Amino acid sequence: MKRVDALKQAAFEEKTFDGFAVFNWANLLYLSSASGAAALLIPKNGENTIYAYGVNYEQVKAEGKGFRVELVKRDENLMAKIAEKASACRITKLAVDALSVDGWRALAKASRGKAKLEGAGKILCELRKVKDAEEIALMQKAAELTSEGMKAASEVLRAGIREYEVAAEIEYAMRKHGSYGTAFDTAVASGARSAFPHGGCCDREIRQGDLVVVDVGATYKFYRSDMTRTFVVGQPSEKQEKLYGIVKSAHDEAFEAMKPSVKAGDVDAAARRIIEAAGYGECFVHGLGHGVGLEIHEPPTLNPSSKERLAAGNVVTDEPGIYIVGYGGVRIEDTVLVRENGAEKLTCGTYSLGAE
Repeated sequence: MKRVDALKQAAFEEKTFDGFAVFNWANLLYLSSASGAAALLIPKNGENTIYAYGVNYEQVKAEGKGFRVELVKRDENLMAKIAEKASACRITKLAVDALSVDGWRALAKASRGKAKLEGAGKILCELRKVKDAEEIALMQKAAELTSEGMKAASEVLRAGIREYEVAAEIEYAMRKHGSYGTAFDTAVASGARSAFPHGGCCDREIRQGDLVVVDVGATYKFYRSDMTRTFVVGQPSEKQEKLYGIVKSAHDEAFEAMKPSVKAGDVDAAARRIIEAAGYGECFVHGLGHGVGLEIHEPPTLNPSSKERLAAGNVVTDEPGIYIVGYGGVRIEDTVLVRENGAEKLTCGTYSLGAE
């Protein structure tokens, strides 16, 4: 219940809310450990209640220790139940993390003006940005499994294999070693398609001399990891080696800049300066990285406009890239834990460019 207590302090003591309604699946999981919950109501005064539909009710009861679990029957209105409980707990200012427009209207209508709704998802984002020891251990395991997937990619890449076949070998390797699933759709983008940062994978047959960008992530007990490597099938050309060297230097410079209290935008700038100095600034078309945790994209964001500062316990990606349309792309990415005195790469594995 430490996380609930931290939320109460942030929402009820530091802010002026007297209730918090949680709907986002990751926030629900973070606070309750119940993977099938529909909603959670945390009053300033009263009992914390998880709401679950019949299909997930028994699972939520088993997982949501320390919470009251209330069944939402087939013919019952979830928002009406939450509003009724909020009224019983004398909630007049209700924080809400995330709802669709229709959901917001339904909850406001059910509240009948007794509780004023206010969006407050940022409070939970701030709490989730800093990982505790338990979360870090799970993310270390997810990173280890991701590294196994990348190892499999390096072993099977060859001329004649199709992108989706490489993806299948990656995912099988991660599952075999203990992954609960993929953190996102595995990407194996080869040839000119490697210039697409979110190229995914298709039935293209990989050819000799291709650049191949492989982006993989495993999940372990709902926590995720993210890793990218770029390979060449066969002997890399001079241009391929040059591009790779630039990106590797940018990746390393950004990693060295990752320390507590450093502006996320400054970390992005450390990598971007190297790519710009090499003449490829316009080919680095995305931010340096993003937070990772229960979701694959979380705060903090590392891009040129970010005003956030890194803190010990942040887990972020370091993923500079150069993408040349019609030719190909290079990206190197690791999942990185910010420590008190620097940073630690959670993902690991070869930086070798060639793949036979």
